[in-house]
Parts: sequence; C-alpha cells; structure tokens
Amino acid sequence: MEFRVSDFSREEIAHLAKLSRLGLNDEELSQFASDIDEIVSAVSSISEVDADGVEPMSHPHSVNARMRDDEVVPTLTAEQALDQAPEVEEDRFVVPQILGGE
Repeated sequence: MEFRVSDFSREEIAHLAKLSRLGLNDEELSQFASDIDEIVSAVSSISEVDADGVEPMSHPHSVNARMRDDEVVPTLTAEQALDQAPEVEEDRFVVPQILGGE
C-alpha cells in the first residue's frame, strides 16, 4: 500500500500535530506537510527494491551476541525500592501529573 501526502488533508495534519501536542502555525503546517511528503516518498521507494531471495535479517552484520543465562536472582523488595523516593502513596512512587485531567 502506497501513501502519498495528497492522501492527507491539511485538517488531518493539523489533527496529528494536536495529538502530538505541537502548536503549529499555518507556515509550519505547510512545512510539515512538505516534510511528510518527502518522508513518505522515501519510505515508499523501499517497495521498489527487488528483494526476492533475500533472507530477512535484524542487523546488517552477522552478530553472534553472547547472551547471559536466564537465571532468577533476588530483586529489591517494594520497601527497598521506595525507601529513597521523595514521595510515596499506597506503595507507589508519586510523580507530577504531566497530562491534563483532574
């Protein structure tokens, strides 16, 4: 499936900016629309590559990473984890609210 920026309306781009908590003016919205067009075009060009017979990989180099044995080890108790916290409530860290709400 190929996406082009023309598939996205200015309202959709403004909505995405709002969801991302970005306050964009008209000039910035136009710039972002242009940037999105370039990004979508670049990503879409990958589908043009002939990858028949190419084995999928997770890393461009052969990496034989040594993994440690998966062993159960003692961890901190809730009390130990919370003992240095500036504020605790109901056995949980109290953190400042960053999203809107009550």
